[in-house]
Amino acid sequence: MTTIRRLKTILCTVAIGMGACALSSTLDAAPPEFLQSAERIVFLGDSITHAGHYIGQLEAQWRLQHAGLAPEMINLGLPSETCSGLSEPDHPFPRPDVHERLRRALDATEPDVVVACYGMNDGIYYPFDEQRFKAYREGIMRLIVMVKSTGAKLILMSPPAFDPLPLRKQNQLRPLGAEKYAWFAIYEGYDDVMSRYTDWIMDQRDRLDMVIDLHKPMNDFLAEKRSSEADFTLSTDGVHVNTEGHKILSNAILNAWEWGPPLPVPPDMTESIAQRQTLLRDAWLSHVGHKRPDVKAGLPLEQAQRQAAHIEAAMISAFGS
Repeated sequence: MTTIRRLKTILCTVAIGMGACALSSTLDAAPPEFLQSAERIVFLGDSITHAGHYIGQLEAQWRLQHAGLAPEMINLGLPSETCSGLSEPDHPFPRPDVHERLRRALDATEPDVVVACYGMNDGIYYPFDEQRFKAYREGIMRLIVMVKSTGAKLILMSPPAFDPLPLRKQNQLRPLGAEKYAWFAIYEGYDDVMSRYTDWIMDQRDRLDMVIDLHKPMNDFLAEKRSSEADFTLSTDGVHVNTEGHKILSNAILNAWEWGPPLPVPPDMTESIAQRQTLLRDAWLSHVGHKRPDVKAGLPLEQAQRQAAHIEAAMISAFGS
């Protein structure tokens, strides 16, 4: 029995024991068929994905619109990660490269759909450079080939926007021509680099199941807010957005999935989803393995899945139809 079927067996047993609703529903919304039929969706990315808020928001909307149920959404985001294998000289350790763990991750999770978001770290916070851009493109192409070889569908997302405002206020930006740059001393025009990476990602739409622009919605939101509040920001460092920023990301994804407007999420649901996703994220990262230091080790996977099944059953009881 596969891990996912074993988890569903545990979930059904727990849910029935709690008197929960039937574990089947008809999807009322109309995302693409490959999403409607997905049992497991795996998210790959860097620290923005690792934070997980936008994934939790996606799961909450899915549950609210689909009788309390959602596919298994596994967060395999890893802080500092790239798809290009590049690191800036002053990074405290070589940035992890997703390709070091990608095959293990795909084999272990057996996803129906993979959602990948890379780029923010791949420019290594320097001005645009054709060789770095080439490494990024080649890394993305390797990822596409690897995911497709498993039969999973692939949704590729652009990097979000880099916002220079908070670092400009802290005098931590670097102008063009500086000797070197780093995640703590970012090129002042770095969002132009992310714009180029975004354009290339969007040009891949004909070879992929879906591409999603996260860059433009975030910049549009910032521009609108600053029309009345000049100092408004979604981040303290221009890179790692707060929960409101994650909501911009999740809304962009929901729009691409052709869903209706987001519904209000009960606070208890938000808390339960976050608890369950964090538990499984840490367990899956440890189970798959990686080379990034200082990442909290998770529980053994089966132990985490048992705990997650109880949280899932409680959510079905509380929020199912």
